[in-house]
Amino acid sequence: MTLQHTGMLSSSSAEFPDRVSMMEGRLQSQEDEITLLKSSLADALRRLRVHDQLIPLLKQQLIAGGWPTIRPQLCSFNIIVPEPYCQSIKMFIRGRPITMYVPSNIQNYEDLRMEPPVEKLELDWVYGYRGRDCRANLYLLSSGEAVYFIACVVVLYHINNRTQRHYRKHTDCVRCLTIHPDKVRVASGQTAGVDKDGKPLQPYVHIWDSSTLITLQQIGLGTFERGVGSVAFSFAVSFTVILHLMFAVEFNPSDSTNIITCGKSHIYFWTLSAGSLTKKQGIFGKYKKPKFIQCFVFSLTGDVLTGDSEGNILTWGKSPGDVKTLGKGAKETFQIMRQTRAHDGSVFTLCMLQGGALLSGGGKDRKIIRWSADLAPERECEVKDARVHVNGEEVLVGTTRNAILRGTFSDGFVAIVQGHVDEMWGLATHPSQNVFLTCGHDRQVCVWNTEEHKLDWSTTLEEYGLCADFCPNGAVVSVGLSTGRWLVLDLQTKEVVSDYTDGNEQLSVMRYSPDGSFLAVGSHDNFIYVYNVTESGRRYSRYGKCNGHSSFITHLDWSKDGKYVMSNSGDYEILYWDVAGGCKLLRNRYESKDREWASYTCVLGFHVMGVWLEGSDGTDINALCRSHSERVVAVADDFCKVHLFQYPCPKPKAPNHSYEGHGSHVTNVRFTHCDSHLLSMGGKDTCILQWEVKRGGTGDGGERMKLGTEDGRKSGISDRLAIKGCVCMPASVNA
Repeated sequence: MTLQHTGMLSSSSAEFPDRVSMMEGRLQSQEDEITLLKSSLADALRRLRVHDQLIPLLKQQLIAGGWPTIRPQLCSFNIIVPEPYCQSIKMFIRGRPITMYVPSNIQNYEDLRMEPPVEKLELDWVYGYRGRDCRANLYLLSSGEAVYFIACVVVLYHINNRTQRHYRKHTDCVRCLTIHPDKVRVASGQTAGVDKDGKPLQPYVHIWDSSTLITLQQIGLGTFERGVGSVAFSFAVSFTVILHLMFAVEFNPSDSTNIITCGKSHIYFWTLSAGSLTKKQGIFGKYKKPKFIQCFVFSLTGDVLTGDSEGNILTWGKSPGDVKTLGKGAKETFQIMRQTRAHDGSVFTLCMLQGGALLSGGGKDRKIIRWSADLAPERECEVKDARVHVNGEEVLVGTTRNAILRGTFSDGFVAIVQGHVDEMWGLATHPSQNVFLTCGHDRQVCVWNTEEHKLDWSTTLEEYGLCADFCPNGAVVSVGLSTGRWLVLDLQTKEVVSDYTDGNEQLSVMRYSPDGSFLAVGSHDNFIYVYNVTESGRRYSRYGKCNGHSSFITHLDWSKDGKYVMSNSGDYEILYWDVAGGCKLLRNRYESKDREWASYTCVLGFHVMGVWLEGSDGTDINALCRSHSERVVAVADDFCKVHLFQYPCPKPKAPNHSYEGHGSHVTNVRFTHCDSHLLSMGGKDTCILQWEVKRGGTGDGGERMKLGTEDGRKSGISDRLAIKGCVCMPASVNA
């Protein structure tokens, strides 16, 4: 072993110099690399010093018309310049940077001048009626107009002429309404709300003239907290308004010092004397106390008739004080004189007819019953969830399904006002007709006519719809549902011609390519499914899937050549896809900066960056839509407002026109095919507002805008975005 060990040491000693030499060589090589790096660093520092010395000269060259000039913007917008001729703008939403590249035809971004559009909006029509959760919400004026409300608008609808006027002074949802005995003056009360900063807005009452729509008085500001639930006029010459957060309130028509209110398990009889109110509670005695007393009327004999949640009509009258029990000081009481079984389920409304007859409207049994003066049933008919107003023999019926019916017992009833009954999100306009489609959480798909201001037809789905789009040929429409399923409906037959499912999460956007050869389906599973479309929109086959978003799809648009898609997602991404090349993600987004888009509904993008307010959290804007003329862009925000901006709108804090009317977050907006009107849709307020687009002037004096026509296109030639030293032309107008 000793010999072997000696041999091993001898061998190791022989190899040692070689290893040392190798290590020395490596060390020298590393020193050479360090020297090279030091030299490169010194060169970089030298260049930086030269660059600092040249900054004043470069600024002069830039101002004189050299390289494009960009200065940092304030608020949530920062601007960077990666290369001399590659401008990009970085916008931050909730701390996340979103980079957008400036199109090549904009040479001086900072000199872009943003102005409000010359176009303005004027409310043309209101679709819907709030009947599902409000009482005392339908009256008939002496002018022949039915007056009712939805969202923040009180509608005056002339039934025979089929015209509307609108009282729009309320700042939040209207909750109650009454008319003066003169049939001209109106009082309407609203709920409490909050402004865009979350600060509470106090509820109050407007008293206004229905003939002129002029506000006569505002009362109750600072008095109420949650809202005004009921209003009533006295029958005295000097009228008074009494308000109470109850189901109903009315003055006694024969004595304006007596007031009746009703609500949960009670009815109160009030006396107004010397400016103060005293009350007596109605005594139920041997009769079962109902959970709610929901309505009442005064009979011709002076009795009070109430309708309650047990389905009974109770007749109330005065009873002398019980002297035997209470002694000489006993006061009169109000007690039930008679109980009449009326409906299976709640009595929602009572209406007194001339001659003493009575109408009652039920809920569960869907009946309207006519009673004689002594409460004997005479006639009945079936409608759904009725609230009644009578004009002679004709009856107006408001239902909790947000519809108003008109008719008689002999001829039946037809709907004159209809609407959705739950939150709405899906909105699409027909490519060539004055027609639009809505869908929402009530599982209804409704097709409306903008010229005739009516519902053409509707159908009920198995799941609720969230998005929709018409095929460019106008023959079919696709509707995306909450389960990943989507349907194709034939507009003529109203039948489902195709039924598909992509994933198991809700669909958020449906969009056909400009020529109708593709359909893109955006889902909450983060994918965009693309289909080939054949047989005039009646047959679909999977073409591919766009996979790259890290959150759910919110909006998407096709390029004008139908080869590319731009998409937004819930985490504020902007991605571009080469659909013609196999649904590939375009990694270099700079290449898409000059691409022209057939539609513009994506809420994030260079051309619409200016619609975002400072400090926006990414959910403040629910939808936007560029007009077909590419002159304006409409925006639906989370603060109940619709905005109209100039297009393109790439500068922060862009001026705009703002419009109120909705009482909930505005979920969607769309222009009609010729840009003559804009449709906006509320969420919880179940209201659809149709705005007329007017050009120049204000209000009724404005000339009707002619967009989407040859005259409209010609008139738009000179109305482009002005820039110092150049003209930034928007994308070409669709034919």
